[in-house]
Amino acid sequence: MAAAVSENTEPDASGGHRTAVLTVATDLFRANGFAATGVREIARQAGIDPALVIRYFGSKEKLFLRVMTMSDAFAEVMAGPLDDLGSNLVDFILSRTRAGTVATTVFAALVRASDRPMVQAHLQESIDKMIVEPLAPRLRGDDAELRSRLVSAQIGGLMVALFVEMDPALVAAPHDRIVNHYGAAVQSLING
Repeated sequence: MAAAVSENTEPDASGGHRTAVLTVATDLFRANGFAATGVREIARQAGIDPALVIRYFGSKEKLFLRVMTMSDAFAEVMAGPLDDLGSNLVDFILSRTRAGTVATTVFAALVRASDRPMVQAHLQESIDKMIVEPLAPRLRGDDAELRSRLVSAQIGGLMVALFVEMDPALVAAPHDRIVNHYGAAVQSLING
């Protein structure tokens, strides 16, 4: 958790207050999710009045979207060769985005809060940027966009099963068997 910041309402302290809110909000949203995190708790831990949180960020939902961003973590694997991209994507998810990492906690928090239209749109935009946009132009055929979206859906489904639902059978399954089976399914869409 982020350290509390002393309450100071001086105008020049607003940058420090904003930073403190962002740090605390990031920690709380990752740990507790959207629904279980309140503006009052964020403000208390940041050492400011709750009204300032809303003044700085507009709403709890806007603050959530600001701090729960998915990086370009997939960029390197998505730039790899198409011939074995399916298994490489699955291996990447299993090897480099294990449950509890920043990427997986952000993904899980976004999925759990995706009943809110702004969060749903943000999640879809993030997935498009990570998978669909780099993949679609590289695929052959007039259904490349559709196939890239289906790859995205398969990858998203695997991540939900592992990091949101935490399916015990999948979590315990041998890494190489998941890569072989699921990677082949993803590769069939890549190949067309």
